[in-house]
Amino acid sequence: MSPTAAPSTLPARAQRAATFYRDLVGKKIAMALSGVIFFGFVIGHMTGNLQVFLGREKINDYAAFLHGTPSLLWGTRIVLLAALIVHVYTGVTLAQHSRAARPVPYQVKGQRHPNVAARTMLLSGGVLAAFIVYHLLHLTTGTLHPDFVPLDAYDNVVKGFSSAPAAIAYVVAMGLLALHLYHGAWSMFQSVGLSHPRYTPALKKLAAASSILLFVGFSSVPLAVLFGIVR
Repeated sequence: MSPTAAPSTLPARAQRAATFYRDLVGKKIAMALSGVIFFGFVIGHMTGNLQVFLGREKINDYAAFLHGTPSLLWGTRIVLLAALIVHVYTGVTLAQHSRAARPVPYQVKGQRHPNVAARTMLLSGGVLAAFIVYHLLHLTTGTLHPDFVPLDAYDNVVKGFSSAPAAIAYVVAMGLLALHLYHGAWSMFQSVGLSHPRYTPALKKLAAASSILLFVGFSSVPLAVLFGIVR
């Protein structure tokens, strides 16, 4: 094998990936894959959050474990940041393509216009992006949390959600997340060719059940604090 063959492999693969991404199907698959990454993360994040119901020691040990393994913590953050960039850029690009493809609005009975769905996803996505920034400043860095204590996750959660506006804002954001995931999951199923009369009802139920589960799981924490169940 020529010594120059190996170095040329990566650019060739990158070029093929870029060519694939420029295609509409490639963009939809990139959107789906980045969404899968986020879905996997929110499942893990919710599981971690629910440890608050097991008591102070459990969730604080979990926080200490994460901060004690910086490679895992920062590796996850880097992957999520890359997925976020791909997801946002591709989402905006697909919405623009959808708008350009059908510049004249129309309504089919029993079917939402694709542009309306796209705008809904962009709106909820934008609000969620703003919430993520707030959430990081509130419970990760403590910048917006006057009583923040590093590694005391239990106390930070209890004091952070003792404020009704903060708890309600979190629940509302989780409602938007659930809607976003429901529409996103269904779009992903369509992108990978799973839209079929035989499978559609079951897939819609799966998307709805997953979204409801995440909403209930995430919202249970601030509501439990707000109503004094966790204190």
